[in-house]
Amino acid sequence: MKRLKYVLVYTLPIIVMISFQLKGYATFLTVAVFFGLVPILELIIPPDPSNIDRTEGLKERKKKFYVWILYLLVPVQCGLLLYFFKNIAETPFLSTAYFGKICSMGIACGVLGLNVGHELGHKNHRFVQFLGEILLLSSLNTHFLPYHNAGHHHLVATKEDPATARKNESVYAFWFRSHFKSYVMAWQLEFKRLKRLQQKNICLGNRMFCYTLWNIVLLSVIYFFFGKTAFLGFLGAALFGILLLETVNYIEHYGLLRKKENNRYERVNPGHSWNSDHPIGRLFLFNLSRHSDHHKNASKTYQVLNSHPESPQMPTGYPGMMLLSLVPPLWFRYMNKRLTDG
Repeated sequence: MKRLKYVLVYTLPIIVMISFQLKGYATFLTVAVFFGLVPILELIIPPDPSNIDRTEGLKERKKKFYVWILYLLVPVQCGLLLYFFKNIAETPFLSTAYFGKICSMGIACGVLGLNVGHELGHKNHRFVQFLGEILLLSSLNTHFLPYHNAGHHHLVATKEDPATARKNESVYAFWFRSHFKSYVMAWQLEFKRLKRLQQKNICLGNRMFCYTLWNIVLLSVIYFFFGKTAFLGFLGAALFGILLLETVNYIEHYGLLRKKENNRYERVNPGHSWNSDHPIGRLFLFNLSRHSDHHKNASKTYQVLNSHPESPQMPTGYPGMMLLSLVPPLWFRYMNKRLTDG
């Protein structure tokens, strides 16, 4: 059961597919489950801070079952997209169902595309990273990989990091700053990498250049084969997925900064990430909410991430906290007090 519990994420594409078959407001079924039912359950079900035994954890890290759960989500996400293109093209443009299906696909882009793409993007194997790139492409956010791995993990909890939210910064202002500055930083990091390799800035070895071509090709194929309605629907779903990602970025490090002495930042420690041990959100997001341990060791696999008692804890899981962040006065009232108390 400890392994099978991670299969829970496969209920998401099933719910998304069901929403595609519905009409009117019922097409928002995925939104109702992910941002309605899940937060309610996480207010009822207590958090579980228990960690896996070290010896057992070493064994579990080697189990192929966990990585195959991730691998199989690549064709699942691609299949969802293909069906979405066909389905949304046949849905009345700008109708309630049109927006409901976009939101459902958008959640799949955020959870299956970006979150699983993030997990695979941390692997050292090039083919596995390529699978992660495919998933990131499904939400038009391929720049996330070079920025996140070479930028965010080095600059986290500093003012130099676009994905670290400042105290009293609203999530709406953060969306723009984080997304566009991380995109610029991804190019800068690629130029630095190519300079070390003594290669030209614009070449096929430049991942950002290739990612740009991929995005253009994908959008062109969608427009040519599925039409304008599907094209705009995909842009909406991709945007929804990106906003989910940026909202998660917002809540993960809000107001947490590393101290700087002698022009050097202190090492990243468990106190520089907000965490949640609420079980349902953890399973849907592959333990992403045990974020401190992820920053302690970025290559550590999701199934053995630990809870750290010294990490600042959220009162509920990520889905519920994402909703709270959308109301800045309530967010500031709750989170700023915890920052002060900490």
